[in-house]
Amino acid sequence: MTKISISNSPVIAHICFVVFLSLSLLPGKVHAKDLGLIGRVYPIKERDALEELEARAAKVNWKKHLDKIKPEKYRPGNLVGLPRATKTTRRLVDMTYTLDMDVPDGKGGIIYPKGYSFNPLDYLPFRKVLVIINPDDPDQLLWFKSSEYATRIDVMPLITQGSAVGIGKSISRPVFYADSRIIDKFDVRSVPAVVRQSGRMMEVAEYYVNKTNHKTTGSR
Repeated sequence: MTKISISNSPVIAHICFVVFLSLSLLPGKVHAKDLGLIGRVYPIKERDALEELEARAAKVNWKKHLDKIKPEKYRPGNLVGLPRATKTTRRLVDMTYTLDMDVPDGKGGIIYPKGYSFNPLDYLPFRKVLVIINPDDPDQLLWFKSSEYATRIDVMPLITQGSAVGIGKSISRPVFYADSRIIDKFDVRSVPAVVRQSGRMMEVAEYYVNKTNHKTTGSR
């Protein structure tokens, strides 16, 4: 099997070049030299793209459109209704991804061939802790509010049902939706669930919530 060094990848090299170029253009870092006039120049007749966008935006009745939007009633179309956990379980999920097609370099060659596998956690650590609940279940919502996760800044609350706006106000922090892509990617089977990195794997812990005291078994 052919081994591919990501450190030598032209894609990475290009990204580094773009970052370097961006930094070199920061205020206070610009060094320019007037090279004079080379060749004939012509006045620009086309309208500036930004001016065109601003002109079109000014003609739109934004209040009319915004009045139709009800954030409290918004729900993504790909939410997954997960059952409530009947026992506390933990498992590790392998995040290794295998390409189902060749990745070309734009010059007739191939950077990464079909079938090439890699684990994104080897290159980019996942520092957030995802806490997934169904807030339509009062016990799960109370469990979250009474847990350490309610105040930790590294926690990202995700919901499988309900209003993200309403729940966000209830717990006084931003809330996001756990759609089918997230559920499938981390193999979440029941809620409440806590997802965090564990070495080169992701750990998924699903907790049984005691109705009497809303505590979990083995939480950390």
